[in-house]
Amino acid sequence: MTGARTPRRSPLHALFRWTWREWRSAELRVLAAALVVAVAAVAAVGFFTDRVDRGMAQQATALLGGDMAVVSDNPLPGEWAKEATNRGLETAQTASLPSVVFTEADASRLAALRAVEATWPLKGEARIRPDRESPEITREHGPEPGTAWLEPALLVTLGIEIGDRIEVGDIDLEVTGIITHEPDRGSNLLDIAPRVMLAFEDLEATGLVGPGSRVRYEFFAAGSGGEIASFRGWLEEHLDSGERLLGLEDANPELRTAVQRAERFLGLASLMAVLLAGAAIAVAAHHFAQRRADPAAVMRALGASGRQVLLTYFGRVVVVAVLASAVGLAIGFAAQFVLASLLGGWLDGNLPPPGARPVIAGLGVGLITAVGFALPALLRIGQVSPLRVLRRELGLPPTSVWLSGALAILAFGGLLYWQAADPRLAAWVLVGTAIAIAVLAVLGMGLVLALRPLRNRGGMALRFGLANLSRRGGLSAVQLVAFSIGILALLLLAIVRVDLLEAWDASIPEDAPNQFFINIQPGQEQAFGDRVEEAGLERPQLDPMIRGRLIEINDERVRPEDYDDDRDRRLVDREFNLSYADTPPEHNRVVDGYWFGEGEQDPDTGWSVESGLMERFDLSIGDYLTFRVGGQAIRSPIVSVREVDWDSFQVNFFVIGPPALLDEQPRTFITAMHVPEDQRSAQNQWLREFPAVSAIDVSAILAQVRDVMDQATRAVEYVFLFTLIAGLTVLYAAVQATRDVRRRETALLRTLGARRDHIRNGLLAEFGTLGFLAGLLASIIATAVGALLAWQVFEFDYSMNPLTFFYGIGGGTLGIALAGWLGTRRVLDQAPLAVLRGPE
Repeated sequence: MTGARTPRRSPLHALFRWTWREWRSAELRVLAAALVVAVAAVAAVGFFTDRVDRGMAQQATALLGGDMAVVSDNPLPGEWAKEATNRGLETAQTASLPSVVFTEADASRLAALRAVEATWPLKGEARIRPDRESPEITREHGPEPGTAWLEPALLVTLGIEIGDRIEVGDIDLEVTGIITHEPDRGSNLLDIAPRVMLAFEDLEATGLVGPGSRVRYEFFAAGSGGEIASFRGWLEEHLDSGERLLGLEDANPELRTAVQRAERFLGLASLMAVLLAGAAIAVAAHHFAQRRADPAAVMRALGASGRQVLLTYFGRVVVVAVLASAVGLAIGFAAQFVLASLLGGWLDGNLPPPGARPVIAGLGVGLITAVGFALPALLRIGQVSPLRVLRRELGLPPTSVWLSGALAILAFGGLLYWQAADPRLAAWVLVGTAIAIAVLAVLGMGLVLALRPLRNRGGMALRFGLANLSRRGGLSAVQLVAFSIGILALLLLAIVRVDLLEAWDASIPEDAPNQFFINIQPGQEQAFGDRVEEAGLERPQLDPMIRGRLIEINDERVRPEDYDDDRDRRLVDREFNLSYADTPPEHNRVVDGYWFGEGEQDPDTGWSVESGLMERFDLSIGDYLTFRVGGQAIRSPIVSVREVDWDSFQVNFFVIGPPALLDEQPRTFITAMHVPEDQRSAQNQWLREFPAVSAIDVSAILAQVRDVMDQATRAVEYVFLFTLIAGLTVLYAAVQATRDVRRRETALLRTLGARRDHIRNGLLAEFGTLGFLAGLLASIIATAVGALLAWQVFEFDYSMNPLTFFYGIGGGTLGIALAGWLGTRRVLDQAPLAVLRGPE
């Protein structure tokens, strides 16, 4: 009789079975928890940004306004529309500019006017409400001549309803719709004024368009791919300087740039959680290797090679990493809905579901983090000696500090490069992170060492807690660094940021200009100044403003594509605001060269350039700049460099020339002045007399910027919560790594007569002290960072906020004490005799 053959299991099946048995190990649970936190942080950002990217791709034609577009600061040739029509394409034109609108009740508001042709929109759909209570209706064209559509916020601000009339320049328009969706606007990010939409035919009648007016003209075309490509080629041959051709990849470039930067910053913030999770993994893997030394020695004694032992345990860690990453992905997918609610307003409409990219990225992050931080400890298992079966004193080989550090840096650096998509940025972040961690580690170790003289003082609980921290100095320093990073990030975002903004507000004089008046026409200077004086205000200084495009530097053509930086490209691609003056502005300081007519300078030629622009374009005194102004090229050398106080709330310019060089060019005038609240009605009266003049409320702009900052800050705080959770994981890993030692210490103390409450209080003292030190360290550094920013960036005095220390120290002490107690409370539940009789 032949015995039944036992079915042979596959190596993969055996690996999963062994891993399931190992799951009882606390070390693997810690490793899994750390990976869940790391992957969840990265996945939450990844899922959200992938949805935004997909939404922008799906809405590209609507965001652009057509299959292609041209934007310019000057009116576009009428022959373009004729040529496009002859090619079978649809076309539309729009023009946008800022202007103040008035009501019959003398209310006013700065608005973003947009005049659209009847064929607009070519792509997407405009939606309006005929009144506040009615549902949305779709419109395939803009407002009828003589009417206007307004955004809801503007109706509320002006206190008007549908059917009322508004003054736009020289004409009155009837409000016939409330704008709920403008397809090619794309985002309300940093919109400083609500929209007023009118018919293109009404634009000229407003009297708002003239020399120097800040009008943005747009030309859109839509049609078949072949005809669009052919027409695009024709346009490229007819484009003039300052006319920019856009394709679908350029849809809403301002929004795309802002979103990409925000995505990159959120991604880098999420990697802080990965870094701390890596520390927890390293601690857990070190303890895992120590506890698996005996089984590994038995395997070696039975003939297994070191490589087989290593692969056995490494495979189990990989399986745990994959499963934990899957859980982290699920949590990250749920967490991204919070990010979408915080930042979803960046993109109009509902975001589409994400694709597979974040899933692959999350799994990659989990595996890279697990391997990079756990492999050095696991390598020790493969090197265990078979003699350990007989000689227990033969432990594992010591961990290579260099190997551990190199693998950790390689893993984290690779993740940084992937997230930053910029080698230079990744290198700076890596170096900055390394320096910050080194500083924190030195300070943390110093604080731990400073506790040693105190461990013989105080009550039993305090002495017990301080002794534990001092005895495990290296591990205590790791925990201290981890918690300090998490608390520091939250303090900087939640408290120091608010303190800086409030200090900045306090540094602004009460009579600082709060209104900018632009587009004052030539010949109106005297009348405008007289009207302001009649209102009881100080006569303003009017500065000339000339629109000019930089076309050559040292006789070499300037093209946007020659610059890598986005801001450089935008500066080159748009028109500069030039001015002229006999003397330097009061809030400017000449730091190099001479003003026009001073020294040996010709009083009728030359440019004075702002120092930041000199650095950005690598300019020097004597370089020649050529600007195109009103169709005329004006070439002159740089004769002086100015430092400009941009925080003065005064009128400032990048480039200033002498009067003789520019005073014959088309120009308008601009001024900044302080208008008290009780003078706003008078301001509306004089603005009615000068319909082309627009008033820009600085306080409204600052409020809008703060709203965007608050929105983004809440999102970053949310991401940094994962960092704090990762810090708690480090604490849990450390508790588990010292669990056996704590059990025996507790058993001995109880055998010697210590009560449970004494030991409990000692553990609370240990973790409370750790939290106190972490909170203190984070509070000190957060205050120092705030002071440094105030001194170097904002240039004002910064006062220490006691709440920084209250929340930092108080939250750290209570939070970490509670977390530590929850992680060690089971130590007190074990019988001392069983612990002392058990294996060490």
